[in-house]
Amino acid sequence: MKSSFLLILASESPRRKALLKELGLRLKIVPADVQEIPRWHEDPISFAKRMAEEKAEIVSSFYPDQWVLGADTVVVLGKKILGKPKDSQEAKRFLRLLSGKTHRVITGFCLQHRATNRSFCRSVSTRVSFKSLSTEEIAWYVRTYEPLDKAGAYAIQGKGAFCVKKIQGSYTNVVGLPVTEVLEVLEKYTGFELGHP
Repeated sequence: MKSSFLLILASESPRRKALLKELGLRLKIVPADVQEIPRWHEDPISFAKRMAEEKAEIVSSFYPDQWVLGADTVVVLGKKILGKPKDSQEAKRFLRLLSGKTHRVITGFCLQHRATNRSFCRSVSTRVSFKSLSTEEIAWYVRTYEPLDKAGAYAIQGKGAFCVKKIQGSYTNVVGLPVTEVLEVLEKYTGFELGHP
């Protein structure tokens, strides 16, 4: 059942769009153009939340009377943020780094309603453990092109599922949006009710 509630999604991520549509939300996709560069000494959680907030703020300026959702997902190994690889060589390097180790996937999300000056920003972290990847497995996976537009160079919901041995925390967070936590904020502050037209 489609809701009459309209959410502006400040992201062109097909994964975020699909996750929200599963909840019956009406969506308008308005990507925000921000420079995704961490500040000096900025920790990954602060960075992800700042990116989400900046995306929401930019789009909110055009839609002040609507709720806007901004989100940003980062893959973190130790203290190092692994963004989207710039080419296949970097994708291979990221996968070698993640092989046999546990990393964190952090999503910052921010819901804003500019007209009423309301903003709710959160972050969710999931621990993901990779199996040890062989050189051949990494080469095969990169040849599928799937890693090239994904943070950390893998997609848990796609072919990259073979890399993942264990996760602790939200699965949808690793896909790109922690659905449970976003829904909690939507229901608490925006008037959206799951299943209501």
